Amino acid sequence: MGAASGDLRWLVDRRSPPPPSLPRRGRGKKVARMANDFIQFEHIRKTFVGVTALDDVSLSIARGECHCLMGENGAGKSTLGKVLAGIHRADSGRIVMDGVEQRINSPSDALQAGIGMVHQELAFCPDLSVAENLCMGVYPKKLGVIVDRAAMRQRAVELLARINVRMDVDRPMRELTTAQEQLVQIASAIGTNARVIVFDEPTSSLSEVDAQRLLALIEELKAQGVTIVYVSHRMPEVFRLGDRISVLRDGKYVGTLTREEATQDAVVRMMIGRSVEAYLPSHVNGQKGKALLKVRNLSSPGRFRDVSFEVAAGEIVGFAGLVGSGRSEIAQAIFGLDSSATGEVEVDGVTLPLGNIRAAKHAGIGLLPEDRKRQGLVLGMGCLQNFTLAMLERLSRIGFLRGKLATEQARKYFDRLRVKTAELSTPVGTLSGGNQQKVALAKWLGRNCRILIVDEPTRGVDIGAKASIHAIIDELATAGIAVLMISSELPEVIGLATRLLVMHEGRLVAEVKREDATQEHVLRLMSGVGTGATSASAA
Repeated sequence: MGAASGDLRWLVDRRSPPPPSLPRRGRGKKVARMANDFIQFEHIRKTFVGVTALDDVSLSIARGECHCLMGENGAGKSTLGKVLAGIHRADSGRIVMDGVEQRINSPSDALQAGIGMVHQELAFCPDLSVAENLCMGVYPKKLGVIVDRAAMRQRAVELLARINVRMDVDRPMRELTTAQEQLVQIASAIGTNARVIVFDEPTSSLSEVDAQRLLALIEELKAQGVTIVYVSHRMPEVFRLGDRISVLRDGKYVGTLTREEATQDAVVRMMIGRSVEAYLPSHVNGQKGKALLKVRNLSSPGRFRDVSFEVAAGEIVGFAGLVGSGRSEIAQAIFGLDSSATGEVEVDGVTLPLGNIRAAKHAGIGLLPEDRKRQGLVLGMGCLQNFTLAMLERLSRIGFLRGKLATEQARKYFDRLRVKTAELSTPVGTLSGGNQQKVALAKWLGRNCRILIVDEPTRGVDIGAKASIHAIIDELATAGIAVLMISSELPEVIGLATRLLVMHEGRLVAEVKREDATQEHVLRLMSGVGTGATSASAA
């Protein structure tokens, strides 16, 4: 982390007393505790719309450790972190810190108790600048009245510098990529001077390089005495960071493993009751058919240029590249979302008009976007309504939705993807991140697309849901669907794709066959170094 290392000392001063501004409502009576316990969850219960998210959960976290929470989507791990951070209020139970019961009923209470959180789902004011978002609620002022914009910008630059990030702090948040937004949120959480930080899937939208930088930062925070509560589905991250791993299943506490006890098979058995080998399907290459999608000299100013490739029926083609390399932008252009794109997109011999979403859909192209909340779903609408959005014309008669048919189709695909929801009318925004992703995928499966583009299909998804989605993608290819998959997880894209197309700074620089693909080789190509792969333009 270089120069940022010394800057982290301000986060924790072991000689300092608890924050003097801690309100009386945040304190409670002294309670008995174990010698090394810092945080104790005691009989925590939380329900949402008839679904029990946490069911009598009790576990403890030691001071200065990185305590990882794992479980399938809907297991309750993110909910437990949000209860600690004041995002959700527990229906019953209590939280004890340093032997004192805490009444954490809001994020403000949590901040006063020294608890910060980095959320999986990003929440900013999109039309405000990076600096305004980072300083929100604590704007520096002149004469106590006027916002000191110069000081605000300087404060924002300093917060970003603490995690070795440089960016234009006057830039509106809506212009940032998902990965850049994640980094801003991390800087914001660190800027609260928290003695406890909850990380909820913090690397889910980061490139491999940015993810490794974040993990190193978390290790430094822990070394400085900050207690880390880390929620993640990614086993390598958990095994690297975790001093202990606690597993939840269906809202119940299953158990805790030490670093020495934790193996992939042991954790998976606790999560799903079966071994890794018994759960994860084996992926086989299906019979490759004729080319369904042909892209020729596709370009978009400032995004990518001269991209050419083909995807055949029954084939899974993976796009690999660092964040900002142009992967997602190419997918959007193929789907008609880029009005400035030039070149040629051909589906089964028919050239499509660029910038025309309707034409792309009618040609049989479906797009599962990277950002499900802003591009893939309408969060305030029910699960059934979201499912029908991509196929209203097929589920309607003389302008009216055929409710029975829509319900039958939704249940069919929700059951197939194991979507956990109390009712089809449940607002999709109340579901866990993984279940939201499944709903977003289900609407395209229901449309029976001939070409399916999946951008980060398992982002923020647990191992069980990930296996289900992998199996679905594999089944689709076996059935003759042409699949174009974008993923920041190299093991995922290498394991599923029949071949990889590697992007670097807006250019398609290499094609790598599956049998030749190693993480090291692909990473070098993604970074702009290394040779030996054939040109993808001739595909």
